[in-house]
Amino acid sequence: MATLAVHSKSKKRVSYFYDEDVGNFTYGQGHPMKPHRMRMVHDLVVNYNLFKKMEVLSPKRATPRQMTRFHTDEYIDFLYRVTPQNVEELSMQQTRFNVGEDCPIFEGLFEFCSISAGGSIDAANKLTGGESDIAINWSGGLHHAKRFEASGFCYVNDIVLAILELLRYHQRVLYIDIDIHHGDGVEEAFYTTDRVLTCSFHKFGQFFPGTGDVSDVGIGTGKHYAVNFPLKDGMDDWNYQNVFRPVVEHIMGWYRPGAVVLQCGADSLAGDRLGCFNLSMKGHAACVEFVKGFNLPMLVVGGGGYTIRNVARAWTYETGLLLGENLSEDLPYNNFLEYYGPEYKLDVPANNMENMNTPAYLADMKAKVFENLRNIPFAPSVQMQQVPYDYESEEDEDNENPDIRMSQRQRNALVAPENELSDSEDEGNRRNERNYNTNGKGESSTRKSRASHKNSSNEHEGRSTSSRTHKSGSGVREKDGRKMLKTRSIDDVLNTTIRKPSAERPSIMVTSSPSTNTSTSKHTIPLASEVITKQEPEILDSTVSLTQPQIEDATNKTSDSINNADNNENDDNENDNEIKDNKEEIKDDNNDKNNEPVAMEIDTNETLPEVKQEPEDVVMQQ
Repeated sequence: MATLAVHSKSKKRVSYFYDEDVGNFTYGQGHPMKPHRMRMVHDLVVNYNLFKKMEVLSPKRATPRQMTRFHTDEYIDFLYRVTPQNVEELSMQQTRFNVGEDCPIFEGLFEFCSISAGGSIDAANKLTGGESDIAINWSGGLHHAKRFEASGFCYVNDIVLAILELLRYHQRVLYIDIDIHHGDGVEEAFYTTDRVLTCSFHKFGQFFPGTGDVSDVGIGTGKHYAVNFPLKDGMDDWNYQNVFRPVVEHIMGWYRPGAVVLQCGADSLAGDRLGCFNLSMKGHAACVEFVKGFNLPMLVVGGGGYTIRNVARAWTYETGLLLGENLSEDLPYNNFLEYYGPEYKLDVPANNMENMNTPAYLADMKAKVFENLRNIPFAPSVQMQQVPYDYESEEDEDNENPDIRMSQRQRNALVAPENELSDSEDEGNRRNERNYNTNGKGESSTRKSRASHKNSSNEHEGRSTSSRTHKSGSGVREKDGRKMLKTRSIDDVLNTTIRKPSAERPSIMVTSSPSTNTSTSKHTIPLASEVITKQEPEILDSTVSLTQPQIEDATNKTSDSINNADNNENDDNENDNEIKDNKEEIKDDNNDKNNEPVAMEIDTNETLPEVKQEPEDVVMQQ
C-alpha cells in the first residue's frame, strides 16, 4: 500500500469548522454548485481519523447584523425574506440584487449563507484569540459576492467578513486566491486600503468574471496593494509553482502581514467541470504547504470546485497536509465510496491538456507584478487604536431585534443604579423604597402610596423593570445578580433622577410647650392631591388670635382629613390603630393644658398645616 508523504516541519494547532446541515442544501437540478461536496469532504476526514488530530467545531450561524458589517442592510434583508414561494412578489428586488440563474433562490438560502459566513467568522476569531495556528472552513471561500449583490454562485462574502475580524488585531492581512476564477469580490472590498493585500492567480480573458488584469492594482491608499497574475488555459504544476512561490515570497518579505487567508478553490484542478487548468492534487496542495511554511496565523477556506469527487479528494489531502499527517493513497471505506470509482485512490492526476502559458508570457507577467510591488512601502504601519467590539461576545444577540439599534447613551439610560433596584422580583413594579417608618413601627400607608406614585412616574420615563434587565449589544457583566453595562460611567449614576422624599412627605407636627416635658408625635399623611379637603380662603401674611375651641376645631378637621385618606387607601389595621393612638394623645395633651394658648403654624413648603403648641398667643401664618 503506497503512502503519500506530507512534509511538515512542526505540528500546528488546527481548528476545523463543519456544520452537518451544510450538505442538505441544493442550488437546484443541473446547477454545478453542489453543497453536498462538503459532506463528502467531512466523511473522508472522519474516516482518515484526522478528526482526532485537530479540534472539530460546529460554527455559530452568522446573524444579519454580522453580515451587514460588509453587505448592505437592504441586500441582507432581501436574502432573509426571499423564498421560492414569494420570489415572484420580489421580482424587482431580484433583478436589483443580481439573483437569478447563476445565483438562484432555493429553500433555506439564508441559512446556507449563515453557515458559510459563520464558519469563517468563527475561524478568524479562533486565530485572533490565539487558540489556533490554522483554522479551516471548507464551507467558506465564496469570493465573488459583492457588497450589494450576489455573483458567481456566491451570496454572502464570508472571506471579507473573516478578514474584517482579523483586522481588529492585525495591522496587515494577506489574502491569496488560487481559485481559477478571479477573487473580484474580495479585491473590490479592499481596493482602496493598504491594510489588506489581495493576490490572485486566475484565468483571464473570455472567462468569468472578466476582471483581474495585471494592471488592476488598486486606487487611492490601496494603490499597488492588489496583485493580479492573469493566466491562460492549461496551466500545469511546474509553471504554476514557478510563478506562485516567488510572488508570494516577495510579498511576505516586503509586506509583512500579520495573518494570511488562503482561498483553495478546487476548480483549478485538472478535469473540473468549469475549469480549464491542468493542476494535479499535489500541485494544488503544494501552494498550501508553501504558505503554511511562513508560520503565520492561517485561515484556509474552500471556494469553487465542480467535480465533487476531486474536490473531496483535494481538500481531504490538504487537511492532512495542514496537520502534518501522512495519508494512505487507498481511500478508506466511507459513505460515498462509489463516487471515487473505479480507482478509489486519493489522487487527482494531471492530463495531457496543452499549456497555453508560454515561458515568455509568464516571465513578462512576473516582471510586471514585481514592478507593481516595488511601489509599495515596506510594512506600512497603522495608527494605534482601541480594538473594536467583538461581536462574538453577544451571547443573546439572537434574542434582540436586529432592526432596532440603540446608541450607547440610550443603553446607559436603561440601566438603573443598584440602590434603586428592588430586593426581590416578587415585589412587582416597586422600586427600592426607603423606610420612613412611623415611630419605628413599620412602613406607613403614605409611603406605600408614594411608592406607587413614584412607580407610575418611572414607567412614564421608560424605566420599567424589563428595561433594567435588558442586555445591551456592547457587552454586559454580572454584579450582585444583576446585569450591568461594562461601559457605564460614574456620570450615568450621578445623573440618574432620584426623587427626594421630603417634598412629597407632608406632615402634621404637634409639639407641646417648651416649658413642659411632653412627648412629640409625628403623623405622616398622603399627598395633598390624594386628600379631599375643603378649599380654604386665602390667608394674608398677618397674625390672627384664636380661642381654644377654634384650635380644637382645626385639630379635629385635620384628624378627619387623615381618617379620610386612610379609608381611601385601605391601609392596614396597624397604621389605623397607630394614627388613632396619636390623635388621642393630641386630645389628651390639649385637655391637660387647660385652655393654654397654642400657636398654629402652616409651612408654605407643605400641602397641609403643622400645629405647634406655644405658650404665647395663638397665631396663624400662610
